[in-house]
Amino acid sequence: MNFVEARLAKLARNGDRNAFAELVDLYKDKIFHLAYRMLHNKQEAEDAVQETFLRVYTNLHRYDENQKFSTWIFRIGTNLCIDKLRRKKNIYSLDAEIQDGEGSDYYGMLPSHEDTPEKQVIVSETQEHIRRAIETLPEKYKSVVILRYLHDMSLQEIGEVLDMPVTTIKTRVHRGREYLRKKLEQEEHFEINNPIPL
Repeated sequence: MNFVEARLAKLARNGDRNAFAELVDLYKDKIFHLAYRMLHNKQEAEDAVQETFLRVYTNLHRYDENQKFSTWIFRIGTNLCIDKLRRKKNIYSLDAEIQDGEGSDYYGMLPSHEDTPEKQVIVSETQEHIRRAIETLPEKYKSVVILRYLHDMSLQEIGEVLDMPVTTIKTRVHRGREYLRKKLEQEEHFEINNPIPL
């Protein structure tokens, strides 16, 4: 796959529009999912996809064929989304489940294995708790958490995308998870001590 993408990038750099169209087809959905989970706005995510490919097209001459094309395009897309977040300085929610480091997600920790109406409510509430917790993640943790748990990237890959040492990424993943855990515990504690009147 890496060889194919490198070849397509080389052809696109030499003006082959069909090759560039193939690269767009390969990555448009992946970049959209990345952007949507970071920005949580469909229109902004679509805009980010267009901007990402515009930057890819205008910077093809800078692409190093010795590195994975996926790493390069994810770096462009991630940086673009981080720039958008910094400009807006608003809180965004993310419609996604966050997995723990062992590969089982938070929903999997629920005791019931049947899709009863009660479980569906619990799952929905759990998702809402996680989404709210992610909203409050500091910027520097948000991007690594999204790339690690939603895009299943290795620490090495995240380091390449964000242009940071693996040790820094490892620390940020750990701190991001701790931040989420504490936030979820605080919410749970608050609700137990402040039950919502029916």
